[in-house]
This record gives sequence, C-alpha cells and structure tokens, in this order.
Amino acid sequence: MDIYLPIAELSVHAGVIILLGLLVGMLSGMFGVGGGFLTTPLLIFYGISPAVAVASSTTQIAGTSISGAIAHARGKGVDFRMGGVLVAGGVTGTIAGGLLFLELQRIGQIDVTVAILYVLLLGGIGVLMIREAKTVIDAKRSGRPIKPPARRHHPLIAALPMRWRFYRSGLYISPIAPFAIGFAVGTLTVMLGIGGGFILVPAMIYLLGMSTRVVVGTSLFQILFVAASTTMVHALTTRAVDIVLAVLLLIGGVAGAQLGTRLASRIDPEWLRLLLAALVIIVAVRMALGLAWRPDEIYSIELS
Repeated sequence: MDIYLPIAELSVHAGVIILLGLLVGMLSGMFGVGGGFLTTPLLIFYGISPAVAVASSTTQIAGTSISGAIAHARGKGVDFRMGGVLVAGGVTGTIAGGLLFLELQRIGQIDVTVAILYVLLLGGIGVLMIREAKTVIDAKRSGRPIKPPARRHHPLIAALPMRWRFYRSGLYISPIAPFAIGFAVGTLTVMLGIGGGFILVPAMIYLLGMSTRVVVGTSLFQILFVAASTTMVHALTTRAVDIVLAVLLLIGGVAGAQLGTRLASRIDPEWLRLLLAALVIIVAVRMALGLAWRPDEIYSIELS
C-alpha cells in the first residue's frame, strides 16, 4: 500500500517502511543501540531527502528506546544517576547540533556533510567490530580462554575534579566525563539522526569503565531523552520531521525492540556482532559510492 509523506513530498510503500522499522527495532533490543545509524542511510537510499530522513528517524528511535529501557529497568539494568548526567550532556548537545545543522542547511552543504560523517563513522566502527568479534570467535574455536578486558576508566577521566559516586555502575568519577560524552552523542544525534548507542556503549565501557550489566540499559535511557529532544529541535528549527514517516517506522520499531530482546538471549552474541558489523560496512560502502557516483541528471530544479 502506497502512502504519501507530506513533508518528504513523495509516496512510499508503507510495508517497506514498517519492515525497516522492525529491523532497526530488533537491533535496538539486541545491542542497546538506537538503530538510527541504519535507519537514516536506508531512508536516503529509498529516495527520502537527508534532512527529512535525519529529522524523522529520531522519532522512531525514541519509541524503540522506551520499550528497551523499560525492559532493562525492570531487571535493574539502568544506572539512573549516570543516565541523568548523560541526558544533561545530550540535551545540551542537541541544541548545539541543531544550530550547526541549520547553518549547514542554509549554505546547502548538509547532504554532503551527512554522507561524509556516515562514511567515516560507520566505516571505522564496522572495522573495529569485525576485529573484536573475529578475535572472540577464533579463540572459542581454538579452545583458548578469552581474557575479559580490565574494567577501569581512562587515566584522563581519573584526573578530572568533582568526583561523584555512581553506585550501580560501580564508579567514583567526575560527572564532567559522562556529560562530555553525552554532549558529543547529542550533537551527532541531531546531525545524523542516530541514537548514538554504537558510540555511547563503547565509550561507557572503555572510557568510563562502567559495569557491563548496566551499560545497555543506561544507554537506552539516555537515547530515549536525547532522541525526543532531537525531534523537538528539528521540529522547531528545520521543520523536517515527517510525522507520517515517523509513525510507520515506530509501528515496526516497537515490535522489533521486544523481538530483539528475546533473540539476544538465544543467539551467540559474537555472531550477532559480526552480522551487525558486516551490515554497517555495507551501508558505509554504499554511502561512499553515493558520494563518488555521477548522477544521471547533474542539475535539478526544486520548488519551495
């Protein structure tokens, strides 16, 4: 069934958009990521403009994060104090990112900027994920014991003043560090329409040294509020939020988050991570090709 998107100004197949939301929701439930790093590029490949894809995908991210965060909160898998600091940084970052997005849109460089940032981020993160997953899989096949990484925060973070105790995360660090990480994730959320979980989760583990049992839940808690703030920023500034597109994504996303949470407990996490990394690399390559390919029509006329 085709449906017209009033802000994107084109017709799409509702089933395809719902399936896309279902896929992204599953990733949210399995890995604690918002899934926007796949939603936005796939919407762009489908023909939706980058500005509308970025602004609308964050609405779906907020919806899927609610479902996942509630599930983890019930199992005491959320550090609300740490999450509050991350949210404060993230909301501040969304305001800064919104101003930058608006300026790039004004000078006509937002499409190229979004594509370049996606190629760099997805390419780098995909390679790192493949290396990590392959190391674990090879170790299991050879029977070698897998030594877990030491859980400690970065020396630079240890030197920051004004330390707080984050009991559920098992940390005694300055709130400046999680605030700064939240700010960076909030800025990227506005610029790219991502939840930021694929950046936030490694940062929480390797920079802050958080306990892994609360990482995914706390990440989803932060993503929920930052994605909601991002949607509001875009609605008030760029006015590129297509509510019809967002609702279609949300229908599939909420169901997918619950399904992903169940699958995560049944499938080997290393193979899941390897599959996700391969998907990330494919999207990054496709975005890079889009930057290099010469379009059939170099010039186009758009009425506004």
